[in-house]
Amino acid sequence: MESVAVPPRRFLGLEAKHWRRIALSVWFVAVVYKVSTDGISFDRGGLILLMCLGLAAASIGRRNVFTVILDWLPFVLVLMLYDFVRRYAEWLGMPTQWHLGPDVDKWLFGTNPTVWLQSHLKEAKPPFWEIITSSVYISYFLLPYITAGLLWLRDRTAWRRFAAAFVATSFLALIGFTLLPAAPPWAAARCTSVEIADGPREAPCMFGNPPPSGGLLGPVEPTHAGAAPFVERISARGWDKLGFKTASSMLQVGQSKANLVAAIPSLHAGLTMLVALFMWPRLRWYGRTAFMAYAFTMAFTLVYTAEHYVLDILIGWALAASVIATQRWWVRRNDRRREAAEAAESAQTPAVDLGKRVAVSD
Repeated sequence: MESVAVPPRRFLGLEAKHWRRIALSVWFVAVVYKVSTDGISFDRGGLILLMCLGLAAASIGRRNVFTVILDWLPFVLVLMLYDFVRRYAEWLGMPTQWHLGPDVDKWLFGTNPTVWLQSHLKEAKPPFWEIITSSVYISYFLLPYITAGLLWLRDRTAWRRFAAAFVATSFLALIGFTLLPAAPPWAAARCTSVEIADGPREAPCMFGNPPPSGGLLGPVEPTHAGAAPFVERISARGWDKLGFKTASSMLQVGQSKANLVAAIPSLHAGLTMLVALFMWPRLRWYGRTAFMAYAFTMAFTLVYTAEHYVLDILIGWALAASVIATQRWWVRRNDRRREAAEAAESAQTPAVDLGKRVAVSD
């Protein structure tokens, strides 16, 4: 019997693939216009909404567009819950750890890595390679969601697993922020032991100029003339090198509104490593190398720019590895159970057929 070709579905005379291309083109133009007029936004809700509109456009003719809402709305609601709970983490009133990070880092390396890096690498004005560090730092606000979007287009099952791992890592980190608030290097460099003796959450010294002594981290001894002799928060300097003052100022405003003592664990490091570990079995060697190199570059950036101690990064990596390992164990466990159930069902089927044949012969 000859198969009958089914003509492609059309709407207003155009095939679905043409409508998809039109919708994606309109979406792309809208994104370019928004970025050019409003700058780069690091609002997670707005970013996900913008991305979901792109996913809806890419779904035309491939899958039901309403699956975007079905899949992404619960994910967004959980993240909104996370943001709400994180704002009130200080209610527990746990004392802030000011000495833990510097003490452990010095024990590990014999010196403070942030002080050492800023002593040897920092210049009076941002060098060209700080464009890379600023871009890597900001990519944390974009890459996990872009990865999630691409996974959703290719494999919804993989996307659900990634979303579950992302949420689990975020909420487990939230427990760390709540029970063990810790000041980052840039804050410790602005405060002396006397000023933070009672473990304040947001000490006034955090918002002032670093003391000549270099605060808790000690002075920086710059090898480049004109570089500041103290640890600075320089994660946004690379944008100034490119002349993107708006991006730099927006990032600094966003940083000022965040939980300033949510250093342990480092979610920048943890979620970056989570993406690398999750994608590891799904990529070839060059993809794996790229994602791992990205995770290590993020770690260097966080330490050099005084955003995190090495301790924070190691705990973030351990958290990501634990979540991925647990998820893979759970998936393998469920797969074994399903295979065992299918094997048992197939083993019972011949016996049932034999019983029916015996009954008929009688």
